[in-house]
Amino acid sequence: MKRVTDRTSNPFGMRAPGEPAVYGYGDANADFHVVGADAEAHGGAETGVPFTGSVAGRRLQAVLHAVGFAAEPYSDEPDLSNCYLSYLRLSPGDPADLERYLDAELRAINAHILLAVGDEALSYVLEEFTTRARKLPHDADRLHATEIRGRGFLVVPVKEPARWSDGDEAALVETLEGILDGDYRQTKGVATRVG
Repeated sequence: MKRVTDRTSNPFGMRAPGEPAVYGYGDANADFHVVGADAEAHGGAETGVPFTGSVAGRRLQAVLHAVGFAAEPYSDEPDLSNCYLSYLRLSPGDPADLERYLDAELRAINAHILLAVGDEALSYVLEEFTTRARKLPHDADRLHATEIRGRGFLVVPVKEPARWSDGDEAALVETLEGILDGDYRQTKGVATRVG
């Protein structure tokens, strides 16, 4: 497969309408795309990297390390492989205007697995990339670490990492390891169903 780019931070050269911006970060050739709400909810305002400088970032990066996506358990500039991080809102501004940046990244990365962190990201992913939006609760706590087949994607809801309790981290690691052990690339074009 041809590499899209070797750039790790803002690999597509996006320019946000407002500053400060926290652009997408990671392996632009990834099969796994982690989507959060914004820097206020999940960190990155000081570092410019999604899921850093916060409890949510530390916990999520520990999972990414456990399954082999991150070279270290935590870093403000994580060395990621097969994983890309981004936000619904990369900068301050009108949320409806900012969604187009995430849409562009999702299409450019073309990952097979979308990890939606928190209710807001989960609602967006369910509405835009599945036919299950009306049938499933938009509740990341209830759906944490489950598999939802979407239109060309497998969606894995993730409970807000800052609120994880005993077993939440292990459940997510187990789900991701199970996906990695299977032929997850076959998720493209499959029928929508809860797995």
